Amino acid sequence: MTTRLLDRIATVDPNLKSYATVMREQALEAAKRAEEEIQRGMYRGPLHGVPIAVKDLCYTKGVRTMAGTSIYANFIPDHDATVVTKLRKAGAVLLGKLNLTEGAMVGYNPARDIPVNPWREDVWAGVSSSGSGVATAAGLCYGSIGTDTGGSIRYPSAANGIVGLKPTYGRVSRYGVFPLAESLDHVGPMVRRAGDAAVMFEAIAGFDSNDSTSLRDPVPHMLDELDKGVRGLRIGFDRRFATEGIHPEQSAAIQAAVDALRHLGAQIVDVQMPNVTGIREKWLILCAKEAVTAHAANFPLRKNEYGPYFREFLEMGAAVSAADYARAVQYRNYISTKYLAALSSVDAFAYPAGVGGAFSISKEAQYGSMADYNAARDKFANSYNPPLGPNVYTYPADLSGTPTITLPVGFSSEGIPLSMQIAGPALGEPTLCRIGHSYEEATGWYKKHPNV
Repeated sequence: MTTRLLDRIATVDPNLKSYATVMREQALEAAKRAEEEIQRGMYRGPLHGVPIAVKDLCYTKGVRTMAGTSIYANFIPDHDATVVTKLRKAGAVLLGKLNLTEGAMVGYNPARDIPVNPWREDVWAGVSSSGSGVATAAGLCYGSIGTDTGGSIRYPSAANGIVGLKPTYGRVSRYGVFPLAESLDHVGPMVRRAGDAAVMFEAIAGFDSNDSTSLRDPVPHMLDELDKGVRGLRIGFDRRFATEGIHPEQSAAIQAAVDALRHLGAQIVDVQMPNVTGIREKWLILCAKEAVTAHAANFPLRKNEYGPYFREFLEMGAAVSAADYARAVQYRNYISTKYLAALSSVDAFAYPAGVGGAFSISKEAQYGSMADYNAARDKFANSYNPPLGPNVYTYPADLSGTPTITLPVGFSSEGIPLSMQIAGPALGEPTLCRIGHSYEEATGWYKKHPNV
């Protein structure tokens, strides 16, 4: 299995550019060791011998970890990130490191490759875990690790037609993962099935004394819940928030998905999303200010070595006053309280991961300035006149630290994947995977793969 995937990577990935580093020899050694252990009856669980890959934001001992930058092009950690350690302990085979945007923000460093969406090469592959989304969708790994600060598990999952689980904040250790904004960063699995997300999540979750934000709650046995179905579950739906001002095909697909859950026995409950006008501006203040702290060793001293987008983003963060940051924290507390109140009346909450499928964007825009990228994004979003802006759907769960799962729910008339996000309360990952699995079994969208 590992040899077959390595050969596939060698054949396919020169065009898709999802991998930053392929760890061929290490992977073959790990696969041989896993095979020998399994033959001796030393089975470690459902990930034993399974080839996976991790975002090149995660430390890997003895293997370069570049974080999408040129500054860290030659950085070789002397230890593994906790998430990598846990995957190895579960017996997973690490195929390599996956490309991402610079520093896990939005734009790409000109020295790094831009992953290519396997459904159509001229459309967005998502940010920042784009390599994770592309590799998983294209069958270049059986699952991958992504990170999410403002949508970076959900966007590439949606763009590439896969499943992404953004866990509860602190559920998966961030130790050994390059930070973007430490109070917002989440680590989670990107896979093809909700059941696979459950398996990977169980392997990587758990308390870690090396991460001060790590939660001590016991890790659930995720597969115990998976086949219980959705009958009787209360799933919240704010029709206006979820379907107005977005791509009409996306809107129709989400409505159909919610109807499918109703048909399966879920109780669809009318809920009202709190007013999130201005949420993007407050998120930007928080993220940019914390990113400056994360990059203090190199910014502003080596600022010209950053790409245009991330350099401008850090400059923006450096200009944020203490008072502005404090007001953003106050807003975060306020909107999180409102969002959690909406969640408290239901078991889960269904809404989009974005205003539509992947949009057309050039390499030049992705390597360019903040204005270049934003112009391409807004051209797509504004054609549907989203009343709250193009990014509003991902921020509430990051600001509140609550989990979500992103699922494929169909395709546009142009063959671009469409998605839905299902949000839950803190520690609600078992229920989210259960809902996702039930929906998948009934609809079968996961069976469709890009032609690569």
